[in-house]
Amino acid sequence: MNAAEYPIPARLNLAMSFGTLAVLVTILGLAGRVASGWSLFGLAAVYGVVMNTGYALIHESEHGILHPNRKLNMWCGIILTLFFPAPYHFLRQGHLGHHMRNRSDDEAFDFYFEGESALWRWLQLYGVLVGLFWATIALSNVICALAPGLLRKPVMHFERSTTAFQRSLNPRYELWIRLEALAVFALHGSLMMLLSVPPLRYVAVLCGFGFIWSAMQYAHHWGTPRDVLRGARNLQTFRLIDLLWMNHNWHLNHHLRPTVPWIHLPKLFEGPEYEKRGSLTWAYLRMWRGPRFNPERVENRFSGRIIQ
Repeated sequence: MNAAEYPIPARLNLAMSFGTLAVLVTILGLAGRVASGWSLFGLAAVYGVVMNTGYALIHESEHGILHPNRKLNMWCGIILTLFFPAPYHFLRQGHLGHHMRNRSDDEAFDFYFEGESALWRWLQLYGVLVGLFWATIALSNVICALAPGLLRKPVMHFERSTTAFQRSLNPRYELWIRLEALAVFALHGSLMMLLSVPPLRYVAVLCGFGFIWSAMQYAHHWGTPRDVLRGARNLQTFRLIDLLWMNHNWHLNHHLRPTVPWIHLPKLFEGPEYEKRGSLTWAYLRMWRGPRFNPERVENRFSGRIIQ
């Protein structure tokens, strides 16, 4: 990346980080004070929108472009990821691995291949669409806190995507992962007590983010070319949401140039191939068609590479 041509908006990113954290804590505090289920649902929806801004900031940190100071970049990512809630160094390895596995057989959830269980692929995809992908990550905090080394132990040999992810995990980050997972429990336990929020209400608000985040995770890749860089598409929602989510929907542009900060993505490429943006909502609804059999195989050329 040419830092002079594509500078990191460091002050803006820090301001958005502090603002996002303040709003998230406020929403969680209000969860203990609302009187109706509909009000709690509204809080969950708002938390989902705001925490997706938080995730966009985490995403910048994962690529080292939230702040030019490496330590500040990392610590911002760690603190924000506590509200996911998950260990930052766990999520970071998963995301950077995604950039290596994208659209290969190791990460093509719109297909199933010869010798694979079609039923498992259907369950896996629909789990993503209804929020279970996020729930799996949130629940993995228990393993991360107690025995992070188990994350690298294959237990689902039939599931190619999980195995590929496990093979990319770097054991040097296990202490970080354990400490961050413990911090997740400490933070949210403390917030529930200090803000006097019943646990079920608290979790319900977190699930608002979990559903939105999980539902969007494959929308930008469904039906795209089987190419590690071009296997993504630019989508759009309302202009305000696109801005709040820091141009995350300019996803093809991001995959083509993953170290370019979010603020430059809309103008990164020109021409009709890049300007055509579909609807994020429609992209999500299309995925309910389910996976289909594909005889074409695309090997992951980065298979076995450890995340640094």
